[in-house]
Amino acid sequence: MPCTSLRPSPPQRARIAGGGGCGWKAAAHAASCVAVPAEVARHHEHGAGAGQCCSAVVQAIEAPVDAVWAVVRRFDRPQAYKNFIRSCRLVDGDGGAVAVGSVREVRVVSGLPATSSRERLEILDDERRVLSFRVVGGEHRLSNYRSVTTVHETASSSAPGGAVVVESYVVDVPPGNTADETRTFVDTIVRCNLQSLARTAQQLALAA
Repeated sequence: MPCTSLRPSPPQRARIAGGGGCGWKAAAHAASCVAVPAEVARHHEHGAGAGQCCSAVVQAIEAPVDAVWAVVRRFDRPQAYKNFIRSCRLVDGDGGAVAVGSVREVRVVSGLPATSSRERLEILDDERRVLSFRVVGGEHRLSNYRSVTTVHETASSSAPGGAVVVESYVVDVPPGNTADETRTFVDTIVRCNLQSLARTAQQLALAA
């Protein structure tokens, strides 16, 4: 498949997953198609084990990459663009400062099969614009969930000055569900979050 066939153009979104398998190879390939450096693309290579699945979603945003990253990097304020989160507080960290190893507890809105999630910050790389967190507790069905989000300058000549966000994840398949059902559910949440991120970053860019 040619690389250009997977390149998103604003505001197009592209779901990238590996059919019935893990999907990390497809995620890494698609990441390379949106000009993700190799040292960053490796973060999207999830080695899913038995009983797990993984996928990735790409979102093009018509806003400067720094404006997008400024929203994404706020591990302590995911509710700034994740509409399914009602509140967030840091419960473990270095004097309240956000750093690798910090733990947050988020409360989710009603209507979802969850009430809370406890999440640890695994990567916060401002130079390469990489954020990763792992779910370490809470009341939900997404056990061993790990997410990686990277933000990049768009390589599209039709949208100079824009950004592309790649978010990938790996998670256990809950009992009673299939891998496809789990991917569909999580992809929907991730896609909604990234669409909200696009609106938020664009509004901030206009106000700047």
